Amino acid sequence: MPADYQQGDSARILYIHVPSGWMSMFVFALMALYAAIAWSGGSSCARSLAMACAPVGAAFTIITLATGSIWGKPMWGTWWDWDPRLTTELILLFLYLGVIGLYHAGDDRRASARAAGLLAIVGVALLPVIRYSVEWWDSLHRGQTIRVFGQSSLDASMMAPLWWMVAGTKFWFAGSLLSRARADNLRRESGKDWVRALAGDAA
Repeated sequence: MPADYQQGDSARILYIHVPSGWMSMFVFALMALYAAIAWSGGSSCARSLAMACAPVGAAFTIITLATGSIWGKPMWGTWWDWDPRLTTELILLFLYLGVIGLYHAGDDRRASARAAGLLAIVGVALLPVIRYSVEWWDSLHRGQTIRVFGQSSLDASMMAPLWWMVAGTKFWFAGSLLSRARADNLRRESGKDWVRALAGDAA
């Protein structure tokens, strides 16, 4: 992982910051999709997957904000600035926390999940604002330097490790999502015979 010719070793943080930032938005979009499926009469599986997305997405958002602050201190001279990209990403974190809070607020998990899912569906409107914030407003944040399609301004020697990190975050998310959804399903179905049988086999 080579250092940047201008930023030096500080640029290495992008290998965590960029994939986490992409995942923070991707996970929210997926959560909203699962919530919409659950709202339209989908199975409880979609509801479990939607709610399982929230803690993982919140973690990616926290990592994005933390690594951005660490990078911003030597580059901008400050840990935080009310920059459009930073501010909208912070709002995204509050939306994640709102979904988590609503889901755990009541005793009726199904009703709580519907309320949390509705917030996710409405909140998805924030994603294009985050994406285009650096183009719509004056921003300290760098514009788009990495393109999936087309020429990236990032040096080619830095692209391979970045794409490995992008792939790694996707695989980690998939494993974490399925694990959380399974645990949530077992908790909801804890009184059923098949869960008791499963617990007996595990013992």
